[in-house]
Amino acid sequence: MPTPRPAAGEVLVRTLCSGISGGTERLVYRGEIPAELALDDTIDALGGTFSYPFAYGYACVGEVAESGQAVFAFHPHQDVFAARAEDLIPLPAIDPAPATLFPLVETALQVTLDAGSGYRDRVIVLGAGVLGLLTGLLLQRSGWRPLIAEPQAWRRATASSLGVTAAAPDELAEEQVPLVIDASGNPDAPAMALNMLAHEGTLLIASWFGTNPVVLPLGGAFHRRRLIIRSTQVTTVPARLSGTWTRSRRRREAVDLLAGLPLAQLCTHVFAFGHAADAFRAVDQGMPGLMHAVLDYDRSAAGDL
Repeated sequence: MPTPRPAAGEVLVRTLCSGISGGTERLVYRGEIPAELALDDTIDALGGTFSYPFAYGYACVGEVAESGQAVFAFHPHQDVFAARAEDLIPLPAIDPAPATLFPLVETALQVTLDAGSGYRDRVIVLGAGVLGLLTGLLLQRSGWRPLIAEPQAWRRATASSLGVTAAAPDELAEEQVPLVIDASGNPDAPAMALNMLAHEGTLLIASWFGTNPVVLPLGGAFHRRRLIIRSTQVTTVPARLSGTWTRSRRRREAVDLLAGLPLAQLCTHVFAFGHAADAFRAVDQGMPGLMHAVLDYDRSAAGDL
């Protein structure tokens, strides 16, 4: 395939690494997203729908060919591409593999903003995947006392190593907290979360379940305790925050967070781009120890971790 020719206002980007989303992309890989759904109508590089064939991926870190500037781009997995200069996010000096976690840092920031204030209040985060861990870390900075509910022991150990308290979900049966955030991707998790909420508590759902059905018990306990269920999502900034937050500000803040978060510890597996099939298979199967998988466009085929 010939190298793209940048149009007026575009630059050529050579990809160094691209990240694989363990949430949305795994649903895409499994075919568990409605085919007629738009890929993302807010990102020009992701036009069209989830009807096959289509190009996907949204976490590219590369260099502008002309200047060598390190940039992040919401662009599908591709070794070289042309993009409008204003769509690229300049990055500081940072290892490109962990920098592919930028979208999850921005998402965790939005989840934290949606959580609101809760000084010294307990919040339960369901799921110690990358999003759950990043959200827990940012909630700590905001004054909350996060507790991550995670069934897998190795993920609980990872959370503890990063300074976030974690426990098995069945150990939290008696917890009654004002806020539960679901970042598990498990369709059974929201029903469990309702039992953890105090009177007038809120369940904030960051998971995207695709076509998988979610069953919620909305009988007596939910009804009488005035519980609230709300989604949180990074595509837009909620109206209540629009006076002080914009997408541009949120992205600037997310870039500033990159150096202060343990992204290198979360970026656990790097695959040569030529071994992309192995990488997606590992993500799909939930390989033990895998938190975030990255495709490396310079790594030799024998260099996978």
